[in-house]
Amino acid sequence: MSEKIEFCRGGGCTAKLGPGILERVLERLPKGKRDENLLIGFDSHDDAAVYKISSDTAIVQTLDFFPPMVEDPYTFGKIAAANALSDVYAMGGKVITALNIVCFPEKMDLNILGAIMQGGQEKVNEAGGTLAGGHSIADDSVKYGLSVTGVVHPDRILPNDGCCAGDKLILTKPLGVGIIATANRVGETTKEAMDEAVASMTTLNKYAAEVAAKYTVHGCTDVTGFGFLGHLHEMMHGEYSCRIYASCVPYIEDARRCADEFLLTAAGQRNRNYVESFVDFGGVEFAMEEILLDPQTSGGLLISVAPEDAEALLEELKMLSLPCGMVGEVTEKQEKEIYVMK
Repeated sequence: MSEKIEFCRGGGCTAKLGPGILERVLERLPKGKRDENLLIGFDSHDDAAVYKISSDTAIVQTLDFFPPMVEDPYTFGKIAAANALSDVYAMGGKVITALNIVCFPEKMDLNILGAIMQGGQEKVNEAGGTLAGGHSIADDSVKYGLSVTGVVHPDRILPNDGCCAGDKLILTKPLGVGIIATANRVGETTKEAMDEAVASMTTLNKYAAEVAAKYTVHGCTDVTGFGFLGHLHEMMHGEYSCRIYASCVPYIEDARRCADEFLLTAAGQRNRNYVESFVDFGGVEFAMEEILLDPQTSGGLLISVAPEDAEALLEELKMLSLPCGMVGEVTEKQEKEIYVMK
């Protein structure tokens, strides 16, 4: 077996622990004394921590790392960095610094590590941040990511649970990258589909966030390992319900065929177990259910925007490079939290 194939054994956000497992662990941990300057922290389902340091500045802190999901080390570095940087954009912040997180086998070719870190460096540069160092350990498999610091005005934070009834929901990237990456490892998808997945995963959410900042956005999250429905569940936070229009959801076309052929991820099934009691799938096809549950690596922003701004925001987002869509709307709380319509 070649080193190139050994390098990619399946990873990205499909490698994350399931949301149900995390919830059971986190709820049992002792809570320390509350710091009034910690605006968003441990007791939140948000994408990053936010700590106020002055009346006009708060620090955004996040980290993310995982094993490779593509064969090319340089591309993997770009994907992992874009994914880690995304949490700052989901909070409405600006990236300022990043630190490398590296796990790497000592016996593996160091040129591979160099290519990974080059890809990561380029994405940090593109974000306008500074790569300021990092930490590495010898491990039996490759893992890479970033610890990222950003800044945001305390009054302009975008929590994931800030949505309001009547808001429109906009998704800025196509779903299906987890299914496509899984199918690609066994040679069961097209080069075109994988190229589309890589283009999505390496695109910074910086550009969509800059567009969204011009409009009245009440809540925002990035769609990653818990899938579209898992992150949507966190946005509703038990206070609201929503309608999702499956026909408006952007996804990589071949992901539907792959899902029909049961080329699925274990993480997607963990997501189903976690969220399905909150969802009325409304008779949509099994493949579409799987796309909505599919764990995304470096996925798009899911934006809850005031209805009067929704069309203008969507039109401006369409000028960016990736498929996007107005995928639903927030309603007052109903019997089910999420209603998927055909």
